[in-house]
Amino acid sequence: MAAATLQGAERTGTSPAMEDPGARTTEEWAPTPEELASVRTTVARLRAAYPSVDADTVEATVEAAYDSFRQARVRKYVPILAERRSRKALAAAGSTPDAVGDGP
Repeated sequence: MAAATLQGAERTGTSPAMEDPGARTTEEWAPTPEELASVRTTVARLRAAYPSVDADTVEATVEAAYDSFRQARVRKYVPILAERRSRKALAAAGSTPDAVGDGP
């Protein structure tokens, strides 16, 4: 690290690496309308794919999957990653998807 950078860190009392104005904290995170719509779409798709599973269980599984990506900085792939995680969790619980409702 350059001397000027270290000198600046000593002056301000903070490390330049610790300052990230674009970083999200858990307290300030709120889903966008697009993310909320994506959650509803994923729940509907998985309810159709797993008709033997209680609707509340599917919804809770999808919400937990989306919540696990709460601090993701790149949001573009969160819907597909959350759906895959939800499918994996439902399959691990012993549920089998309906052949017609199978998706990504």
